[in-house]
This record gives sequence, C-alpha cells and structure tokens, in this order.
Amino acid sequence: MTGSDDTILTPQMPPARNFSDAEAAVDHLCDLYRISVDFLRDAFVAAMAGPVPEQRIRAFYPEIRLTTSSFAQVDSRLAFGHVSGPGTHATTVTRPDLFRNYLVQQIALLIDNHGVPIQIGASDTAMPVHFAVAQDARMTVPHEGAASFTLRDVFDVPDLGTTNDDVINGVAGRAADGAAPLAPFTAQRVDYSLARLAHYTATSPAHFQNHVLFTNYQFYVSEFEAYARRALADPGSGYSSFVATFDAQITEADEPLEMPLKLPQMPTYHLKKPDGSGITLVNIGVGPSNAKTATDHIAVLRPHAWIMVGHCAGLRNSQRLGDYVLAHAYLREDGVLDADLPTWVPIPALAEIQIALEQSVEKIAQLEGFEMKRIMRTGTVASVDNRNWELRDHSGPVHRLSQSRAIALDMESATIAANGFRFRVPYGTLLCVSDKPLHGELKLPGMASEFYNDQVARHLRIGILAMETLSKMPLDRIHSRKLRAFDETAFL
Repeated sequence: MTGSDDTILTPQMPPARNFSDAEAAVDHLCDLYRISVDFLRDAFVAAMAGPVPEQRIRAFYPEIRLTTSSFAQVDSRLAFGHVSGPGTHATTVTRPDLFRNYLVQQIALLIDNHGVPIQIGASDTAMPVHFAVAQDARMTVPHEGAASFTLRDVFDVPDLGTTNDDVINGVAGRAADGAAPLAPFTAQRVDYSLARLAHYTATSPAHFQNHVLFTNYQFYVSEFEAYARRALADPGSGYSSFVATFDAQITEADEPLEMPLKLPQMPTYHLKKPDGSGITLVNIGVGPSNAKTATDHIAVLRPHAWIMVGHCAGLRNSQRLGDYVLAHAYLREDGVLDADLPTWVPIPALAEIQIALEQSVEKIAQLEGFEMKRIMRTGTVASVDNRNWELRDHSGPVHRLSQSRAIALDMESATIAANGFRFRVPYGTLLCVSDKPLHGELKLPGMASEFYNDQVARHLRIGILAMETLSKMPLDRIHSRKLRAFDETAFL
C-alpha cells in the first residue's frame, strides 16, 4: 500500500471524503492517522535494521476541511462551533483517538450550524517520525549521529514552521491554498506538547482530566491522594481511578500506591472519571517559567478550566496567615508572556469561576456574607519573577504594589491566568496567605509546619469543590465570548 515517485515513498491514502455524521468523520480520521503512523513505524524499524532506504520516507497528518458559501445562522450566545464567514477553513489533526470526544463535539457543531458536510482527507503536512514512534514505548528515535544514516535525510523531523502559536496568538495567515485556520493548534504543535507533557509530568496525556488544579507546593499532593481514596470508596462520587506519576494507577480506596523516589519536574496526579470530567493536580513548583511551560502544553488538551491554588505573600496588615485571596485582577511583573501577550492586555476575572470559588469557600468554611471578610479578601494579585524580592530596596516595588492596590504576591498566578486568557481556557486563582514580608512575618520552618498542617487540606478541598461545581455547567456557559477575539477559529 505505497505510493512513490523517484525520491519519496509514501503510504497509499484513501481519497478525501465528505461526512455529515461527526462520529463517522472521526472514525475516518482515526483510520487515516493509523495508516500514516503504521507506515512510518514500519519504515523506521526497517531503516534502523538496514539497509538504508534509497528513497525518502514520508507520511501525512489527516485534516478536517470545511467549505461554506454563506454566513452561518447560529445562536448568538454560542462562542464557538462556527466560522466567521464564507470560505474554506482547515486544520491538521493528530491523535484523533485521544481527542475523539472533543473532535466529535466540534465537528457536529460545524455540520449543524452551517448545514454543509465536513471533508476528511490527507493533508500536505508531513508527520515527523519522532511523533509517530513516540506512542510505542518499545521504540525510540536515536539522537543525532547514533544511527548509521542521517535521520533527516530519510524521515521528516519536527518543523518549527508548523510548530508554533501563530494561530492562538492571532498572527497566522492563510495557507498556501487559501484555507483559514479551523482550530487553535496545528497537529505538529499538539504532538510537540503531548511529548513535553509526558516528559515534564511523567504521566500519559491520556490521563489528563478536563479540570486542572495548579499548585506551587508538594504538600498538596498527599492531601489530594487522601481525597482521591475517599472518593474511590464512595460509589456515588463518579470517580473511577487515581493516577500518580509514572502512570501508577489505583481503582480501589485501600489499594497500595508506591510513590517514586525521584519525581519529575512537574509531578502530576489525576482523579479520573470515565468521561474525562475529573480533576488533575499539577505541582508546577515555584516560578513563572514553570507556570508558562505547564500551561503552554496543557492548553492543547483543551481543558474546560484551570485554577491556581497555591501560597502567597499577604500585602495588607489586616490579613492573617491562612487567609484566602480570590484574585479579581493581576499585576503582571513576571515577564515570561510579554512577547506573546503584552502587559497592556487586561486579564479579566471570569464570573463563573469566581462564583464557584467563592461559594466553595463559603461551604468549606461555613461562613457567608459579611462574615467571609474574616478569612478572604478579593483584589489584585501581583506575580513577580524574583523569589527574594523583599530583600531589595522596597521603595520601587512597594510603590507599584500600592498603586495597583495589590493584596497578595506570588510568582505563578498571573502567568497561569494570562496564559488561560491567551489560550481561551477559563482560569481563576484562590491563594492562601503563608507569610507577610512587608509586615515582618516571614515564612520560617516552625511557622510553616503549623500553617501547612492546618490549611492545606481545607484549601485543596475548596479547589476541588469549585471544580466539581464547574463540571456540572454546560460547556458553552464556561467558554464564553469573554475569551474570544474578533475573528476566532471555529474549534474551541
């Protein structure tokens, strides 16, 4: 089943087909993807065993293509699921098995809203051999010089020309054939992030759930596992399994779970539901660089929401250690996203996330109304890139913090929120005050131990409850127009 010319050997792909049924369309995407992957894997194994192929080996990603000659008549409340005007829109696709539910939903909306079929066929974007081989744990692509031939002379390798954020950043032009982007990420960009996620988190991307909690302390992990075990013991919880680093998995509450001695850069844990509506906890560690890295890659999974539940410095004398801060605005002094999202871009609070977090605090703390002010403040959170900022001259930083009306400071929250805005992923922040450096209350070992013992469990339960509340909301209510630009891709 191969086609060839004098220089390139390719798999024989079926011709493009039109579909008016989303399930059938995704089935065909899976078939086309499997043909390309199997072809590249077989060719790679043969090339490594020798002799060196005399022709270049190439396979292609499948693509989805929509052509419409009229404007869609759609519910104006819907922020996605339709193209902005007549013409052709297309996107390459990878791992349709992993993204099946997402693809079925998005394709069905296009068919319903435009009343025209979707075309599924092979694209002209080459699939890098690295990404075809990556899904098979028994196979690895050798580093440069380790094989008996130069890899890029025979196979396609990742190409930065198609592995970028041009679409999501709003700077992508039309393809050579005139097609406009249909989805926020190209197949190569998605494949790149899937590989990075497996590396940084030591868990398969397939385990990630639709609701992601970020934290900046490992202390939250043991409490997350304890909560997961209680949930697995409750048949009515809806949770089916708990996955830890290196894909260690349990399905019973009392099942042993051996934690590795060496943790990955961003230890990640998944409390799963069969439909993917469970909760993932990612310990991104400290710093805006890690926060950007994690969200850059998790964004391709198109989560329904992500929330930061970490520790912060309280900036007001009226705050106490253990108080909560619900971010309504962000002062971005982290610097890591300035090239992609200038600091003059406002990062608005999202009502659905804010309400879910505030109601969760009320329920867990058993307080309401004016009494909530005893333990929680709302306002601006500042994020910086210097962990020891308080050791420098205070005149400049404190003046800016005062002008911004900031009530708390950390190193991750503004990055996570800004990347949520940039990637059209609903975001929120609920922090816990762990020190007050402007008022002489530093985070010291004895104080920290007492603080962690008292506050971590409650803080995490608030984040989990908020996510469980959001999971019950219709997707089109969470993904509102507040996160959409003037001319958006049809796919969420």
